[in-house]
Amino acid sequence: MQHQKIGMMTLQCKGQLLDLSQPVVMGILNTTPDSFYDGGRYTDTEAAFLRAEQMIREGATIIDVGGASSRPGSAIVDEATEIERVVPVIEAIKRAYPTQIISVDTWRAGVAKAAVQAGAAMVNDISAGDMDPKLLDTVAELGVPYVLMHIKGTPQTMQSAPEYTDITTEVLDFLIAKVHILRQKGIKDIVIDPGFGFGKTIAHNYTLLKTMDQLQQVLQLPLLAGVSRKSMIYKLLNCTPEETLPATSALHLFALQKGAQILRVHDVAAARDVITLFELVKSEK
Repeated sequence: MQHQKIGMMTLQCKGQLLDLSQPVVMGILNTTPDSFYDGGRYTDTEAAFLRAEQMIREGATIIDVGGASSRPGSAIVDEATEIERVVPVIEAIKRAYPTQIISVDTWRAGVAKAAVQAGAAMVNDISAGDMDPKLLDTVAELGVPYVLMHIKGTPQTMQSAPEYTDITTEVLDFLIAKVHILRQKGIKDIVIDPGFGFGKTIAHNYTLLKTMDQLQQVLQLPLLAGVSRKSMIYKLLNCTPEETLPATSALHLFALQKGAQILRVHDVAAARDVITLFELVKSEK
């Protein structure tokens, strides 16, 4: 059990040890024209690099670079386009900040390989290895941490009336089975992501948020929460994604209380502040 507990607290990122004994921030860097919140803002390499630099200054431990939108109904881009979007950005960040940990947000083996060769040290996959049969073997070969996310369907279909009998149990069963496959393939460092908004209604998302500590208790793996500015907030509150920062911060605090060790966010400074206050209150006897 002690070994598992230690494993929960560290990730081996291509020779760099990422310490998760305190929660960290993963800053979202979408180099896409169509992402739901910041699509089109960082489509050229210089704009993306400046955004990464800002997030690093604000305290992002990980920069998550994505070249293909996964919002509901998003169009699938080809592999060459995705590589073209992410590789120059990753290279630029690593040149300026050699010790910065970068993850690549992709479900494609070819993109994962090109990104890691360019300097990424983690693969964040929305598909749990189901959209490209080569991905998991590629991640194993690359020897980098893997973010395993629950999804029901694909980005094109996932929000058409998703149903569960017991969402927490079904997500947990899915993750248990997938972790077993990852271990068999030799993937050592695994982070679990409940997949908020990926094949779930608003009610499903909040049930899962309330119970996600159960996922960690069973799996004994680091937990990533990706709720930032999502429709589970803005549709519920009847506002725009731009107006959701206070509510996002509230959910980040709740996610930390439920065991999240990585917050995947659009607003790094605000998330860092939430973590600082959470750690302070938690430590006060």
